[in-house]
Amino acid sequence: MGAGLTVIGFDADDTLWQNEQFFQLTQDRFAALLADHADRHHLTERLLEAERRNLGRYGFGIKGFVLSMIETAIEVTEDRVPASVIRQIIEAGQEMLRHPIELLPHAREAVERVAGRYRVALITKGDLLDQERKLAQSGLGDLFDAVEIVSNKTPAVYAEIFSRIGDGPERAMMIGNSLRSDVLPVLETGGWGVFVPHELTWVLENAEPPHGHVRFREMSDLGGLDDLLDQLE
Repeated sequence: MGAGLTVIGFDADDTLWQNEQFFQLTQDRFAALLADHADRHHLTERLLEAERRNLGRYGFGIKGFVLSMIETAIEVTEDRVPASVIRQIIEAGQEMLRHPIELLPHAREAVERVAGRYRVALITKGDLLDQERKLAQSGLGDLFDAVEIVSNKTPAVYAEIFSRIGDGPERAMMIGNSLRSDVLPVLETGGWGVFVPHELTWVLENAEPPHGHVRFREMSDLGGLDDLLDQLE
């Protein structure tokens, strides 16, 4: 019996287009700015602690990242961080918000090919304005039947989306680079979760692959999506 899929969901950042590389480049710049106050390893740890602590306050995205960098800079300098450094941190964040979109290999082809066979949704988390900007610049917007920008990806969020735009999570598939956000919550709802690894996935998105789960699949890139769907259907 086939999977009976009616909805295919795609993650956005680091699944359809590059994202994490810009965070890492900015973090390198941040480390250089604070080099006189903290070594790189210590600074990275403090920044990650701030990001984890602030997720509930600011959510995911560039703005929360910038605020976490500023908070970390204040902490590691014991309130003595120069205003010029704060300014440069803000400017680095603004540059991230202006950076052009770079699609990942096979992204356009993958979405185009499934658009004629299934209802297709973009399901992403992060800052609303920034995600809307990236989608507009990607040129993929017209291919999606639904665009869902959410504050977090939980089983309840997926269940609601797949029930509203499709026939429930059992007949839906989610494709993404984050095991924690794109795969595990969908499997919990009874849907299909497809992991497409990205070499720069943010550490807070990592989790153990659920090998052995009947509805878990992994692809090296989006070029394998047609074959995967043919096997399931």
